[in-house]
Amino acid sequence: MSDPIQRDVGRPRFWERYPLDELSNAEWEALCDGCGKCCLNKLEDEETGQVELTRVACRLFDDATCRCANYEIRKQFVPECVVLTPKSLPDSAYWMPRTCAYRLLHEGKPLYPWHPLLSGDPQSVHDAGVSAQGLTVPEFDVPEEDWEDHIIEEPV
Repeated sequence: MSDPIQRDVGRPRFWERYPLDELSNAEWEALCDGCGKCCLNKLEDEETGQVELTRVACRLFDDATCRCANYEIRKQFVPECVVLTPKSLPDSAYWMPRTCAYRLLHEGKPLYPWHPLLSGDPQSVHDAGVSAQGLTVPEFDVPEEDWEDHIIEEPV
């Protein structure tokens, strides 16, 4: 499987050596492990703040590749899509998947060994069973009031 994300971005092990707000755009993008879990719709308990993943995927999510079908212009189709940046991360990290590199690094934790930056293989995230590949249903197929029926345990 070829990796649509450029991983060889120059500075070796940049994620361990530099703060997130000092990464280049290419380094920032390279942090994405390709799991696709950020594209799953989530439910947040208003009282507790607890966030649950559902298997209900964004309308632009490709279940086979775990990629956005229109990543570069996704906000045109999904205005509520969050464009994650070092500046927006502190407000967004709580709902990001627990295995997400952005969340892990924000919390001062290391990347998992299956992360493509460490494994060298974009398939490793799927082989480790931590991606949304083959797991989802399109959001247009499930009324929002039924999303609770599609809550899943996050694979870790």
